[in-house]
Amino acid sequence: MPLKDKSKSLFEQAINLIPGGVNSPVRAFKAVGGDPLFIRSAKGPYMFDEDGNKYIELINSWGPMILGHAHEMIEEAVVKALKRSPSFGGPTAAEVRIAELIIHMVPSIEKVRMVNSGTEATMSAIRLARGFTGKDKIIKFEGCYHGHGDSFLIAAGSGVATMGTPDSPGVTRGTANDTLTAPYNDLESVRKLIDRNEGEVAAIIIEPVAGNMGCVLPKEGFLAGLRQLCDDHGIILIFDEVMTGFRLAKGGAQEVFGIHPDLTTLGKIIGGGMPVGAYGGNKEIMDCVSPAGPVYQAGTLSGNPIAMSAGLAMLSYLNDNDDTYAQLDRMTKKIENGFRSNLKSIGKDYTINRIGSMISLFFTEKDVTDFDSAKTSDAELFGRYFNAMLERGVYVAPSQFESLFISTAIDEAIADQIVESNLKSLHTIL
Repeated sequence: MPLKDKSKSLFEQAINLIPGGVNSPVRAFKAVGGDPLFIRSAKGPYMFDEDGNKYIELINSWGPMILGHAHEMIEEAVVKALKRSPSFGGPTAAEVRIAELIIHMVPSIEKVRMVNSGTEATMSAIRLARGFTGKDKIIKFEGCYHGHGDSFLIAAGSGVATMGTPDSPGVTRGTANDTLTAPYNDLESVRKLIDRNEGEVAAIIIEPVAGNMGCVLPKEGFLAGLRQLCDDHGIILIFDEVMTGFRLAKGGAQEVFGIHPDLTTLGKIIGGGMPVGAYGGNKEIMDCVSPAGPVYQAGTLSGNPIAMSAGLAMLSYLNDNDDTYAQLDRMTKKIENGFRSNLKSIGKDYTINRIGSMISLFFTEKDVTDFDSAKTSDAELFGRYFNAMLERGVYVAPSQFESLFISTAIDEAIADQIVESNLKSLHTIL
């Protein structure tokens, strides 16, 4: 059993200093029980907590560590940039080079603006869509998380036609009234929302592959249908690729599915682990952003030289190494097949969703295609599974409703360990 004395002591201190003892809610382990682990370091496929416990890492900082932790190439880029100063508040050559690379790699992006987080990117993209179209309302999907901006913290009402209500104190009803929600993978519900709000919808924003209700894939024709609806009604289609961008392919999910959005939001991998985000799209829309146009958005640390250097190193590697995505897919498929074999051996038919290096095990026998079906998962059972895996040295996401992210640091032997731990954990909890 892993030691947890130092983590427990740190959490007891943190409770008195930080709301809930953590700086992001999922880290509190409330969904899985127990106290959170405090992390000391990580290298390659492994993470080490303050008590010295070693874990195989399947979250990878929620996605960006696609090459594993503390990759030498990223470290070198950060150290070189740091020696020149951590921040200037002025433009740098690295901003130009990473913009060129993003535009080269992502099919729909002609211009890009760097920001400091995925939340900032989605907030900015929504403002830009409203400014460009002159319309106020947006459509988002139940279970898709686009950061903690007011427009996104909206839960659906009892029916598809019901406008959203605030899902967090501090979000005004005025904001909620401008946010319409639809079930993921339900094209007809989107069509009805547009018809009932004809001429008022500025944008549809979606995770093309959802990662915040667990890994949920779009049904065949769903993304193409959204593209057509947006074209027919003068609506901006925004792909939130903060998770999927550069993880599923060089060009993200839009490359995989062959659908070009009008705007794309990015984050995670483009910072190589540093805090960063971006939004981009076609020139006509992006030229509405200040100082080229009237839609204001600014940030003192936007294009931070440390983040740009780390991201440039990461994207350059991914752009130059064509076998990276095949390697990730092969290793994640090995884990998926192992999990499926384990479930079959114990007579369970739980659901596994995977695309590329994103994968989720849902403790439900229903197909998981939207948030409602994801919520049929046995969350209490998942909590026991999480802790059973932790006892065996495998760190999975502390929530049923989060995707796992595999890195290139996972090799055949480590994948076998993960599958073996999965089988032993299932036997323990079932």
